[in-house]
Amino acid sequence: MSAGRKHAGQMKVSAATMAKSKATGKLAILGGARTVPEGLMKNWPPIDELDRKLVMESLEAGQPCYGPNYKALDREFAEWAGIEHAVFCNSGTAALHMALVGCECGCGDEVIVPAYTWPSSVTCCLHHNAIPVFVDIEWTTMNIDVAKIEAAVTPRTKAIVVVHLHGLMVDMDSVMAVAKRHNLKVIEDCCQAHGATFKGRRAGRFGHCAAYSTNHNKCLSSGEGGFFLSNDKALFDRGKTLWYFGEHRPPEAGEGYHAYGMGWMYRSTDLTAALARAQLQRLDGYLKRIQANALRLHERLADVPNLILPTVPEGYGHNFYNYTVRFDMEALGHADNPAPFRDKLVKALKAEGVDTGVWQGWPVPEMTAIAARSAYGRGCPWSCTNSKVDYSLEQYPVAVKHCGWHTGMTFPLRPPNGAELVDAVADGWRKVMANVDQVEKIDA
Repeated sequence: MSAGRKHAGQMKVSAATMAKSKATGKLAILGGARTVPEGLMKNWPPIDELDRKLVMESLEAGQPCYGPNYKALDREFAEWAGIEHAVFCNSGTAALHMALVGCECGCGDEVIVPAYTWPSSVTCCLHHNAIPVFVDIEWTTMNIDVAKIEAAVTPRTKAIVVVHLHGLMVDMDSVMAVAKRHNLKVIEDCCQAHGATFKGRRAGRFGHCAAYSTNHNKCLSSGEGGFFLSNDKALFDRGKTLWYFGEHRPPEAGEGYHAYGMGWMYRSTDLTAALARAQLQRLDGYLKRIQANALRLHERLADVPNLILPTVPEGYGHNFYNYTVRFDMEALGHADNPAPFRDKLVKALKAEGVDTGVWQGWPVPEMTAIAARSAYGRGCPWSCTNSKVDYSLEQYPVAVKHCGWHTGMTFPLRPPNGAELVDAVADGWRKVMANVDQVEKIDA
C-alpha cells in the first residue's frame, strides 16, 4: 500500500464539504451518541482450533521448557524471516540486549539510537553499560533521520540501532553505507516490523542482526516473547549466551557447562512457543488484512481537515502495526502547547469508541533514568565510563514536536476486524474533527 506523502495543507477542505459528512452532532464525551457501537471491535489475536491443539499438546507433553514446539519455532521463524539463525526468547527487549552483546558492545561503547522510540531500543544499551547517543527523527516517516546519523559517530561508536517504527522501515541503504564507512555494526529493531519491506526485502535482512517481538500488541502475538536473529553464526552465538546461563554449550549437549559470561536467562517456554507457531502460520494473512484495513481507513480520512496521515515512501512496504496520525496543531491554534489539546482530542475520540491513544508521549532522552544519567545509581554507566554525551532536548526538535501532536491506533486494524469497524472508526474521527469547537469545552 502506498498512502503517498500528504501534508496538512493538502488535506484541508471547506466547511461545506465537511458538513456533508455524517459526522455531526453532539460529541459523546459531552453527552451525545457514541459513534462506534460497543462490542463491534473483536479481540486480538484471533484464536482458532490450531492454537488450541498445539497449546494443549504442549501442555500435556511433559516438556514445558525447551520442548519440540520451541525447537520447531526457531526453525520456522528463521525461514519466514529469511535469516539463517534464530532463537526464541522471552521478549523483544531481551532480543535487543542479546543483539548488543552479539555485536560486542560493552562498557563505554557508544550506540546510536533514535530520539523517539520505545525505551527498550535504548535500555538494551544500558543493560551492558554502553552509552546511548541519540539522533533526531524525520518528521515524515517518524523514523531516525538517516541524514543525521554520520554526524553522531565518534571514535567510541560501536553500533547503530535502527528502529522500524510502527511498521515502516528505515532507509537501510543509507544506514549500511554509514556503517561500512565507520566499521560499525547495525542492529535492526524489528519489534513492530513483521512483514515490513524496503526495496522488496523484509526487515531484519539488512543489518548484522535483528530483534523481533511477539508481545500481545504485535502483528505476531504469543502474549510475550521475541526473537534474536543473525546470519553471522559467531555473532549469533555470542548474543545467545544471554539466553541461558552464559555458556556456549546448547542445552541438549549433556551435563556440565562453563559460564563464559553473565547469562540473563532470556528463555521462554514450549507452551508460549506453541501459540507462536500456530499464529505464525496465519501471519501473512493477518498482514494482508491489516494493510487492507489501513488503506480503507486512509481513504476515509483523506479529506478530514487538520489531520496529518501516515505516509509510505516509494519502495517501502508498511505493515501498519500502528496507524499513527498527527493533529495539525498549527492550524488548530495550539502549536505553542500542543499536548493538552491533543489529549482532549484523544479523550473525545475514545468516547466515540475509537480505540486510539498516545503511544509514547516524550522523547527517550527525557526519560528519568537517562536525563538524570543514573540508570544504575551513582551516575552509572555515564560516570563509570567518563561519558560526556549531551542529552539536551534542543537537539531533537522533530521528536519533541511529534510527541505533542500524535495519536495512534493498533487494534482497530487487526483481524478479525474488517470494513465495518474501519468505517465506524472513520466516522468517529470525522465527527470529532468536525466539532473541534466542542473539544475546547472538554475538561483537561
